[in-house]
Amino acid sequence: GLVIDGRTLNIIFQGGLEEKFLELTQYCQSVLCCRSTPLQKSMVVKLVRRQLKVMTLSIGDGANDVNMIQAADVGIGISGQEGMQAVMASDFAISRFKHLKKLLLVHGHWCYARLAKMVIYFFYKNVCYASLLFWYQFFCGFSGSTMIDYWQMIFFNLFFTSVPPLLFGALDKDVSAETLLCLPELYKNGQ
Repeated sequence: GLVIDGRTLNIIFQGGLEEKFLELTQYCQSVLCCRSTPLQKSMVVKLVRRQLKVMTLSIGDGANDVNMIQAADVGIGISGQEGMQAVMASDFAISRFKHLKKLLLVHGHWCYARLAKMVIYFFYKNVCYASLLFWYQFFCGFSGSTMIDYWQMIFFNLFFTSVPPLLFGALDKDVSAETLLCLPELYKNGQ
């Protein structure tokens, strides 16, 4: 692990030592920035995001973490004694840090699975509709006439094809929460 303070971060950013700092951090399992300013926190997140081209996640519980949360791809705010500024600036909010494991491993896995099924469903729906239009053009001699009225198309998309994604989004859980918490490697399968 690496523990670095705000004064050292200031030297790194002003001295142009960002690449060396990133090389050092890649050998560590965890990096802890302590006694750093909100600007330094956001600069570290931007540096990792820009140079390593990875997705970043920031977690904060106070107003001094807002810049860092907004600089990350995914921001998580912890509601606490320091106020609600971090929660209001974040993408997700949790009440305690211990809930982070369930948010990432359980709800993250379910979200991946649901989004994948939704994308497949919309491809299927559009392929079915496009092939129907294709064969209709043979029937009408490629005259360009419309197969159905515009209001029927809106009705079709609004009612008939919106129900399955809503049901999948609300009810689909491919693996139970207990199994996902016991086997964290299942999260990678979803990706």
